[in-house]
Amino acid sequence: MSVTINNPLSLGNFRLKNRLIMAPMQQYMGTPEAFANNHHVEHYARRAKHVGLVILESTAISSNGRLWANDIGIYTDRHVEPLRKITDAIHIYQTPVFIQLSHGGRKSSPEVTETLVAPSAIAYNDHYGTPESLSAEGIAKVIEEYRLAAKRSIKAGFDGIEIHAAHGFLIHQFLSPLTNTRLDRYGGTSENRARFLKEVLFAIRGEVGRNYPVIIRISATDYSEGGLTPADWVRLLQPLESELDAIHVSTGGNVPVKPSDVYEAYQLPHAAAIKQHFNIPIIAVGKIYTRSLANHVLADQLADAIAIGRPLLDDPDYAEHLLIP
Repeated sequence: MSVTINNPLSLGNFRLKNRLIMAPMQQYMGTPEAFANNHHVEHYARRAKHVGLVILESTAISSNGRLWANDIGIYTDRHVEPLRKITDAIHIYQTPVFIQLSHGGRKSSPEVTETLVAPSAIAYNDHYGTPESLSAEGIAKVIEEYRLAAKRSIKAGFDGIEIHAAHGFLIHQFLSPLTNTRLDRYGGTSENRARFLKEVLFAIRGEVGRNYPVIIRISATDYSEGGLTPADWVRLLQPLESELDAIHVSTGGNVPVKPSDVYEAYQLPHAAAIKQHFNIPIIAVGKIYTRSLANHVLADQLADAIAIGRPLLDDPDYAEHLLIP
């Protein structure tokens, strides 16, 4: 019998009630100090009833790494309680919720970033400006911020963590040769470029333990010659598979180059290519908006779960409609 979006899925120590995931989508409604508020509580609770998993929008691990001036953060203990209100509201529906931890690196918001940092002093564009190359001490500080964010995530009631290594933010910048031209132990070879991600992951694992789900969101391609490809990601992530519980496959964002065409399920081939090499669940995302298409993806084993974003912003009951045979 073919797998459908209605079937449960084992992800880490959770058995998701179905294979629909609410993708992380920014609300641009955080306070100037990056606190979540009632908007977030109502927004996520309204959409949590039918999906198998909610992944919270990108949440900054550092005041110096916020993606937008009105995003939310988890870089102080004071951020915990507002986030706890969100997880409590979601848990009413027995739906697990993961937090997406991020640092913008060279794409951090100029409006609220004190010092723009990156693996190398290469600007994304004129809007952001040229970042400072992180020192070894600076790298260690960011890794510690990830660890503390993971500790606060548990206190805030999150059931798991998604490491944001996609869309041109700091971890992605370290991984891609287009944005990492370092000559030290964090640059050069693919193994060295993966060192920052590895140390972030191990710092998080040291805080949460192996039984707490940790997944990763990646951009499978940089859409630019010399950038990352699905094959590169396979080589980068295979040594870390035992420490991960799923891979969430998106694309782009590292350089100002967009895909030539955005069509139905346009990112799916990358997820399918990566899935062949891993035993943990692969989450596909990107314009997979109909029940028939979602079921086709699952039945053909191109991915193990489907993440949806924009339709849920427009219609909080969208997942319910997809789940009706």
